[in-house]
Amino acid sequence: MKAMFDERQWKHDPKHFMANGSVLPNPEQPKRIEILKSAAEAAGCIFDAPGDAGMGPIAALHTAEFITFLKTIYTRWRRIEGAGAEVIPNIHSANRTDSYPKSAIGQAGYHQVDTSCPIMEHTFEAAYWSAQSAVAGADLIAGGERGAYVLSRPPGHHAYADLAGGFCFFNNSGIAAERLLKAGMRPVILDIDVHHGNGTQGIFYRRSDVLTISIHADPARFYPFFWGHAHERGEGEGIGYNLNLPLERGTGDDAYLKALDIAFERSTAFGADILVVALGLDAHIDDPFKGLAVTTPGFARIGAAIAGLGLPVLFVQEGGYVSDALGDNLAHVLQGFSEA
Repeated sequence: MKAMFDERQWKHDPKHFMANGSVLPNPEQPKRIEILKSAAEAAGCIFDAPGDAGMGPIAALHTAEFITFLKTIYTRWRRIEGAGAEVIPNIHSANRTDSYPKSAIGQAGYHQVDTSCPIMEHTFEAAYWSAQSAVAGADLIAGGERGAYVLSRPPGHHAYADLAGGFCFFNNSGIAAERLLKAGMRPVILDIDVHHGNGTQGIFYRRSDVLTISIHADPARFYPFFWGHAHERGEGEGIGYNLNLPLERGTGDDAYLKALDIAFERSTAFGADILVVALGLDAHIDDPFKGLAVTTPGFARIGAAIAGLGLPVLFVQEGGYVSDALGDNLAHVLQGFSEA
């Protein structure tokens, strides 16, 4: 299987993470690249570096205002007397219609939905090339590949059109789907991360040309809390084009595969001819976030089930954090897909 990754994605190395009022080491570490790349290669992936498709594919989903913010905010932040080493807002806007301040602090609060997306000196560069890797992966599928893997890191599914959040800056899976749509395909984004893909849902919520599906731990008591509930079906032209399948905490392999069957039924009814899998591996029983309880053999079953749908598949990396099982989980998904 062909795969995409750019070395500049190593440059994002955040230190700050706040959970339950405590400041902790950030779990979205560059070490994830080392583990995931080795596992993908062991599963038969051959990596290449993406070309530069420019800002167009990113700007197709993200506002120019937001892109400018991400590109310039670190330099502006460092001019603030006493500013910390990373851009982390201490105030957030309540609505997207709130006034847009000139202050770097205020703009950070407008464009960063939470405190888990700190911005460093090279964050924009890493996020840019993570997105370009997704674009290149989409081009592989549009060119006739039946399967491809994108090691997008930093991840993307919590990023809205003008909001970073949850370790995410550009919505890589969404950017790939939009690229495939413009190539004349009919894409479904199937998000199997343990966390709901709230940014992806937000971007496509009023659209009928991309079907968005997310299988995740029930947000009633799990991040991102405010989005990902079963009643969220879309708005306007998008009604019926968003499907959330929240699962009880601790859900294991068999129940997860049943939810996947529902996702496949909806994808078939949509007339999909390409599947973009937002590939979170953090549904694993030993992942640090402890949301669901999928086993490593269960990930092989997920990969095989996805292959059984009979569509070209682009796997775009989302979550999955450092644990002894992380690499094996990725290898099992990719091998399960390839062998099926």
